[in-house]
Amino acid sequence: MKILKHIALLIIILITSIATAQVKFEAKVSKKKLGVNERLRIDFVMNKDGDNFNPPDFANFNVVGGPNTSVSNSWRNGVHAYTKTYSYFLAPKKKGNIKIKQASIEIGGEVYKTQAFSIQIINAVKRPNDPYNVEGVASENIHLVAEVSKSDPYINEAVTVVYKLYVSATTGVSNWREVNNPRYNDFWSQKIETKGLRIQNGTYKGEDYRYVVLRKTVLYPQKTGALEIEPLTLDVTVEVPTNRRDIFGGRHMAQVNRTVSAGSRTIKVKPLPEKGKPDDFTGAVGNFKFNVITSKSELNASESLQARVEVTGKGNLSLFQLPKLTVPSSLEVYEPEHNENIRTNLSGMQGSISDSYTIVPQYQGKYPIPSISFSYFDLETETYKRVSSGEIIIDVIEGPINNSLGDNHIAIANGSKEITLNSDQFAFIKTNANLKPIQTNNFFKSTGFWSSLILPLLAIPLAMVYRQKKEERNADVFGNKIRKADKLAKRYLSEAKKALGHKDAFYIALEKALHNYLKAKLHIETSEFSKEKIENVLVERQVNVPTVKEFISILEHCELARYTPITNVEMQQDYDKAASTISIIDKEIK
Repeated sequence: MKILKHIALLIIILITSIATAQVKFEAKVSKKKLGVNERLRIDFVMNKDGDNFNPPDFANFNVVGGPNTSVSNSWRNGVHAYTKTYSYFLAPKKKGNIKIKQASIEIGGEVYKTQAFSIQIINAVKRPNDPYNVEGVASENIHLVAEVSKSDPYINEAVTVVYKLYVSATTGVSNWREVNNPRYNDFWSQKIETKGLRIQNGTYKGEDYRYVVLRKTVLYPQKTGALEIEPLTLDVTVEVPTNRRDIFGGRHMAQVNRTVSAGSRTIKVKPLPEKGKPDDFTGAVGNFKFNVITSKSELNASESLQARVEVTGKGNLSLFQLPKLTVPSSLEVYEPEHNENIRTNLSGMQGSISDSYTIVPQYQGKYPIPSISFSYFDLETETYKRVSSGEIIIDVIEGPINNSLGDNHIAIANGSKEITLNSDQFAFIKTNANLKPIQTNNFFKSTGFWSSLILPLLAIPLAMVYRQKKEERNADVFGNKIRKADKLAKRYLSEAKKALGHKDAFYIALEKALHNYLKAKLHIETSEFSKEKIENVLVERQVNVPTVKEFISILEHCELARYTPITNVEMQQDYDKAASTISIIDKEIK
């Protein structure tokens, strides 16, 4: 009878251990039915640590928060429990039944997936205990507007779009982020940087509002007809007064998330008139000046000069071609170097563009550079204009005279001289040449001979010096330990360094690097990670307490930094701090 009891107990223990060791990976949602104005929380929970987590595609939601990562370790009745969670906060884009597909993760070399499920999105709901209707107040008191400078421009005429966020005096905005960015199809676009957000006073539909300018963009339409400017959409956290009051009679403020859009705008782009359009017109629209400038007008043969074809002014400077410079065939001319000095502000592009030609004459004489012209469409007069450069004479004072052929010549424009071309300018090229060196050089007693004889002897003392330096470096135990620690830190942080400038990817890589270092150095498994465990093990290994505190603070900062605004300078500081801390730990650890 006792044997049967022992067998039953063993079976129960075995079943319990198998159930405990079973891997679980599932998705949990805050609710299966919500209003289009509410937020959904979805948690992906696992009881074993894994790698290569892939969330589903939240195509019908805006991700307003996450992924947030949390890890829990606990012991109950001697049994260890581990939980790791990835959390997302989502805002639905539309109503209806929306399917959320599977998420996947790799645990112990196997891939596990969650079950797909559906969420029902209904009409906007009123929040409980809120007769003041903060949702309605937020919608009525915040507006995103796109102000377009001109609704009927010509093709290649500058159009300015300024995005303003209007907020009434009774509400406030604590945070915002861009959800959908306009792509400006069929436009050449240039975003103008705005330094800081300056609150200004203005009116919206006849009422007093405060507003900030969020974005400025200059557009040049590249097609005619009706062109659509896509909307800018923001997810805004709005602070709205409620019906509750404090002891002084002031209203309590509630935070509510609203999605606001500037709406799409359509402009009708006019084609340039065909009447009076020059044959050499290349699409320049604006107000320009045109010049052809040479660096010198007199020079000797085989010297060079620079001829610059330049357009300056205001208009679509980057969107047309400069006229080509033509010179007599007896002048050698090289491909031009293109230069642009353009600045873009709310009125459009301003500055200059130029092509610089290098010209080299071969013979004496006077060489004319014919006049070239540039045509553009003037927006003020709405007519085409042409500007000519005038003829330029290049006087080659000294050099050979080309008079070998009497009939083969080119007359100069002023008729005073002529330039002849040598018919032997391009001689016949022999295909089977039997060439022999004029002088033969023997290797014996040559420079190469003595170099190959002496250099090996000179290399002996250099090798001795190198060996001595290497032995000294190997004997420097403390210095080698420092160099080894620095090299180790850089190796673990290589992925984080590549992600500098991309906040989420950088802090994920940095946190992973710190965990991998602990795995390799302290032989701690990921499932055993906790701040207390790390601190105790490092102190036991004789790492100084300030260094341990610094390492823990970096780990905590990695968790928080992904959800707070961080600059590139701060990311670089966190990277340097992590590299320094790993190096110090590696030197102090026993």
